[in-house]
Amino acid sequence: MKPWTHFSVVAETRRLWRITFDNPPINLVSPETLTELPRLVDQLAVDSELRVVVFESGNPDYFLNHYDTSRVAETPRELGASGYPLLIDASTRLSRLPVVSIAKIRGRVRGVGSELTQAMDMRFASVGALFGQPETANGNLPGGGGLEHLPLLLGRARALEVALSSDDYPGELAERYGWVNRTVPDGELDSLVDDLARRISSFDKESIAAVKQQVNRYTLPSADDLKSSYDLYLSSFGWPGSKRRLPAASAAGRNQPGDYELRLGYHLGRQPDVDSP
Repeated sequence: MKPWTHFSVVAETRRLWRITFDNPPINLVSPETLTELPRLVDQLAVDSELRVVVFESGNPDYFLNHYDTSRVAETPRELGASGYPLLIDASTRLSRLPVVSIAKIRGRVRGVGSELTQAMDMRFASVGALFGQPETANGNLPGGGGLEHLPLLLGRARALEVALSSDDYPGELAERYGWVNRTVPDGELDSLVDDLARRISSFDKESIAAVKQQVNRYTLPSADDLKSSYDLYLSSFGWPGSKRRLPAASAAGRNQPGDYELRLGYHLGRQPDVDSP
């Protein structure tokens, strides 16, 4: 399979693929990631044998982190095969593929990284995982599907809590909220996900596709709704609050390896009130 910039693809069998995110040092989602994800979905869509794809990380501290906000100006503006922006194109098509997508989560998954996992069919986490939507604390808003998927997964009140608090949520609480299917001790995560993936991959593709299609009727937001938040997210970098808050966050260590990113929720709750005189 063709090489990729920030992830790798390995076919364990004709029916089961593994995709590993690896963008050192902290697995930020980059403009290159947004460009390549629709091409990855293209490959998943045309393989008639493929049943299951497992997403994991090569970095035990970060499954898939937030967007690299130092590169917002480089965000690709072209449209994908569905006629929507590349991120929306990739996530909506991934959700609707006749292929089961499973996230095996260790470490931190935040922002658009979290939103991409929300578009997957199932999510399983280690007890050490941390989940978050940090955008509001930086003067922006979740724009990659969080405002659409989280209310369906968590309910309205908890979705508002997650999006407005901009805090980190540990794996056990994510399970209780419905953010993930299950949270298990780290030593059990591989066997849980891999056994399930291999089991499903042994079944007929027609049955898998039909189950997904019928469940999707009631559980997925529309591409237009996703695009609404995506467009607002991009425009939010021009808001006065974002222009004040993001430089302060960058100076404190955002987008860089270190304690700020490791404990992002903690630091966002203690940033100075930039609106004060």
